[in-house]
Amino acid sequence: MIRSIFRNIALRNTSTFTKIAVHNSGNYQKSILPQNSTFLLTRAFTIHVSRMQSAGATISRKESDVIHQIPEDLFYLHHPKPVRHEVIESKAPLDSKALENIDIKPDLHREPVTWSDKFAFYIVKLLRVPTDLFFKKKYIHRAVMLETVAAVPGMVGATVRHLRSLRKLQHDGGWIDHLLHEAENERMHLMTWMRISEPKLWERGLITLVQGAFYNAFFLLYLITPRTAHRVVGYLEEEAIVSYNSFLNEIDSGTIENSKNVPDIAIDYWHLDKNTATLRDVVLAVRADEATHRDTNHHFADRILVGHEDLREDIKRVFEDHDKTKKMAGLTNDAPEKWKWSK
Repeated sequence: MIRSIFRNIALRNTSTFTKIAVHNSGNYQKSILPQNSTFLLTRAFTIHVSRMQSAGATISRKESDVIHQIPEDLFYLHHPKPVRHEVIESKAPLDSKALENIDIKPDLHREPVTWSDKFAFYIVKLLRVPTDLFFKKKYIHRAVMLETVAAVPGMVGATVRHLRSLRKLQHDGGWIDHLLHEAENERMHLMTWMRISEPKLWERGLITLVQGAFYNAFFLLYLITPRTAHRVVGYLEEEAIVSYNSFLNEIDSGTIENSKNVPDIAIDYWHLDKNTATLRDVVLAVRADEATHRDTNHHFADRILVGHEDLREDIKRVFEDHDKTKKMAGLTNDAPEKWKWSK
């Protein structure tokens, strides 16, 4: 559609220029150009316009063919999956009680030990100050801004590790898939909150600025020290849980209405009960996801610290020990087969 608009503008502008050239042919003849230059100039533009119009007609005829001739692989659309096994494995729709029973350890905190940990911790605490001053208790608007930033680290980490895997000609150790899943999950948070809050134009502009600044800063940090980058994400998720706890308190106190106007995207993604789903259920589901990202990113930082980044052998060992098998988000029963790749 946009291409058609620009093509039409180009045709109109070219046609207008041709008419002007013909109208002012006397002026061209009186200039330093040879007498037949005007004819050649207008003739050249006329041919150019004719060719563009012909090309436009050809494109118009092919537009329907391009749209309908979809490659077979594109029919297999990817449906975003939740990150918590409680949601993935639930056969019945989740209600408020089921969401509250998810053990997320909301008060869990990783004490900073190394200089890298302390740098990450204080950077996150510093970033929270202007956020609190700006949004105060506008938790839905805060959530939109929070998820705009939260969806960046997973994509950056996956990109850097993907390029490193290609560059070194070796397996990434099982991180890329999880990091992409994390980024997609945070994006689903954003899509949900945007349907609930409907951000204004100035808020969209602020989102663009914040996202652009954070992406470049985090990308640079990940290139320099991925351990610190993952630790930053771990502490960001801790602060996100704090914010969502306050959000829940405001709903429980009646300050924020516990609306039943829950978007379909949230009901479908978290398998919520469409008859009873409320805003509070959405907050509980999002908070549970943030707890998962908190734990995984702190774990990633620890693995880099001890120099053991490859997840495959450890996960294989867990699956082989049936007595100690634990539920792991996003992994199915055939996961052990997927990890049998050469190093």
